[in-house]
Amino acid sequence: MKKVLLFSLASLCMMAVGVPVSAQNKLVVNADQGKETISRHIYGHFSEHLGHCIYGGYWVGEDSPIPNTRGIRNDVVQALRDIRIPNLRWPGGCFADEYHWMDGIGPRDKRPKMVNTHWGGVTEDNSFGTHEFLDLCEQLDCEPYICGNVGSGTVEEMSKWVEYITFDGESPMANLRRQNGREKPWAVKFWGVGNENWGCGGNMTADFYADQYRRYATYCRSYGDNRLYKIAGGANSGDYNWTDVLMKKAGGQMQGLSLHYYTVPNDWSRKGSATEFDEAEYFTTISKALFIDELVTRHSVIMDKYDPNKRVGLMPDEWGAWYDVEPGTNPGFLYQQNSLRDAILAGATLNIFNAHCDRVKMANIAQTVNVLQAVILTDGEKMLLTPTYWVYYLYKVHHDATLLPVSFTGSKYELNGRKTDAVSVSASKDASGKIHITLVNIDPNKSQSIDAELRGVTARKVSGKILTSAGISDHNTFDKPNTVGVKDFNGARLSKETLSVALPAKSVVMLEIE
Repeated sequence: MKKVLLFSLASLCMMAVGVPVSAQNKLVVNADQGKETISRHIYGHFSEHLGHCIYGGYWVGEDSPIPNTRGIRNDVVQALRDIRIPNLRWPGGCFADEYHWMDGIGPRDKRPKMVNTHWGGVTEDNSFGTHEFLDLCEQLDCEPYICGNVGSGTVEEMSKWVEYITFDGESPMANLRRQNGREKPWAVKFWGVGNENWGCGGNMTADFYADQYRRYATYCRSYGDNRLYKIAGGANSGDYNWTDVLMKKAGGQMQGLSLHYYTVPNDWSRKGSATEFDEAEYFTTISKALFIDELVTRHSVIMDKYDPNKRVGLMPDEWGAWYDVEPGTNPGFLYQQNSLRDAILAGATLNIFNAHCDRVKMANIAQTVNVLQAVILTDGEKMLLTPTYWVYYLYKVHHDATLLPVSFTGSKYELNGRKTDAVSVSASKDASGKIHITLVNIDPNKSQSIDAELRGVTARKVSGKILTSAGISDHNTFDKPNTVGVKDFNGARLSKETLSVALPAKSVVMLEIE
């Protein structure tokens, strides 16, 4: 009787304020059955030499009036440390396969300039290179993920880059590193052997790239205690043949296989605005984002055929929303705003990755600063945190936690005869025994009443945080940087093993249960 009373009170509270309520959601959390670990690297980020991601985003130079440490912005570093960024992928992206690393070392005033042919045709001075990137990762306290050049580079070039960074002995490359000011090697585990080699990374066939991967990977050596985790350039979206060929021909020489998937509301010629959209376009955007579940499932089935023990990780190292650039900005810089819609998209996607953590070992949202679905935007000395940033802030509780199996029966979000799940959920238990549940209400109109049963645990208290706003297109600007942010959530009630949640429309909620 008490269980029913709690559930009814949650519904009545929402009905009292005139909020449409869906009360068909039943959740079971099996708190004593978790086996798989949610790798913190699922919450990784991607930063390419593209637009103002690197230059103006991270790098302002040591002489800049913007507060910096050795040329790297202090405010951006602190913001990323606050979400415990676990890894950072660099230098691309398409840029990686035209980047020659030796142009980015040594005295900055002597480094050769280059034309960024992929992104806007701008000239870069190579002032941000290997040393600066690894300094950034040390300031962030995160692991570097370097993507090497297969498309226009050579085996020797990539082999020497690994040696330059990681070898501690006497060698030409190690001595060159010391000459450039770094005595001890860096620890760099994650190493990508090419990027999108089916497209901008060389327009290769799967068979040709598989052979190239085997060749390049052979000469990417593990020096000393630094064990390379080699990541092959994987499929574009639903190219399942690419995964099959790569796993069959090169699976034994890789530790990871990437996957790229972008959510584009309309089509590539007219993607849609980041902030001006109707509910139909919102529905389409979220539905397309949720397709990542099918992609991960089907690519995993192929990988299971060749790797039943799941030794090779699936790495969606480029994912996120891709809209038209903001009016008046360089179309080659891919600068877009970020709304509550993007937070909903990110929360649901990360819940999906959590659910597949037996195979998904890393994921990298594109991109960290000023590009695509960025978590940070900058304008000179100004900086703001986007709604997507706050999802990462809420979800850091899942880092390296144990995934808890859940059973969920929920209502549907319906529009014009189409329907999708209204609620996305993920649960985990951290090392201290605390349980965290992340809930996303995709429905922009209806609140959701959730009746949850917690099995295998005696819970004493619940607290929470919520990310929402008045409108689904609400976003933060430099004039109003706090329109969308995180607040305390008081819509959860606990009674022994029963949890009742009143989940507002268009919201992301994180619950902590002790």
